[in-house]
Amino acid sequence: MIRNFFLLLIIASLFSCKQQAKPLAVSESTVDVPVFSADSVYQYIQRQVDFGPRVPNSSAHKDCVAYLATSLRSFGADVTEQRVKLTAFNGDVLDAVNIIGSFNPGSSQRILLFAHWDSRPWSDHDPDPKNYNKPVLGANDGASGVGVLLEIARQIGMNSPRLGVDIIFFDAEDYGAPESYRGYVNDSWCLGSQHWAKNPHVKGYQARFGILLDMVGARGAKFYREQISDYYARNVVDKIWNTAANMGFDKFFINKAGGSVTDDHLYVNQIAGIPSANIIQYDPQSEKGFGDYWHTVNDNMSNIDKETLFAVGTTVMHVVYMEK
Repeated sequence: MIRNFFLLLIIASLFSCKQQAKPLAVSESTVDVPVFSADSVYQYIQRQVDFGPRVPNSSAHKDCVAYLATSLRSFGADVTEQRVKLTAFNGDVLDAVNIIGSFNPGSSQRILLFAHWDSRPWSDHDPDPKNYNKPVLGANDGASGVGVLLEIARQIGMNSPRLGVDIIFFDAEDYGAPESYRGYVNDSWCLGSQHWAKNPHVKGYQARFGILLDMVGARGAKFYREQISDYYARNVVDKIWNTAANMGFDKFFINKAGGSVTDDHLYVNQIAGIPSANIIQYDPQSEKGFGDYWHTVNDNMSNIDKETLFAVGTTVMHVVYMEK
């Protein structure tokens, strides 16, 4: 799921988690923010994983398209399936689908939330070379961000925020060239978001800001300030990390500079011009930076933690509902 990493510089519900979200200031607490359910998110992640690796052109990929689009529609979103043939670095032609769910589409004031839903075709960071050509299940790298956004979509369908919200599940994010590839490579990652940024589902589409969720479900995850986000959207990063700290989630959201990651938000910032921040796990103690299971056959449900999901989902929901 992510690559080009350079170092620059709880809780299923309130009843089943070790930690509660702290109430915000009195002036903010008058806003009716729904209670985020990590139990629901866990099931959404499990459902995606049950399809198997969601690699473009596979049967699991086709089945998951239908599941995600149907889920968004059931929550009351206007759904657009942006189908496009994308050519990968190695010449593979991918039948890709960006899935867009729009709430209150008539509102000119909008927030964009996004994640990638595909999973990687190769476990090119697996410790066992025999696994290199096996696809990644992608419980954390892909399904976790999608699961959080499905729960936010469910809550929006029952209790609308002030602004319109668009949720996009980008495809073909993780089809980038493996490290063993020796040919010429340019922008081989994030193919779905590159296409959407040039061809948005609504002509002239704009949003006040965007938030990308990528690898947001692992046990003990730390989310540092990603540096592309700080460059293009520092005020959005401040908004997210300050909200997390005010709610008592500062053990997850570390208000320090992390790494710079080529991810979907890069193209939403550069091409679409929407200031967007990336919430992404960063482990400074890990050789890979993203956890030992990243881009291996071990990215499965055993890594998913409800406390982390609750912290991320609750923070993002408060950012969305507090926006005026």
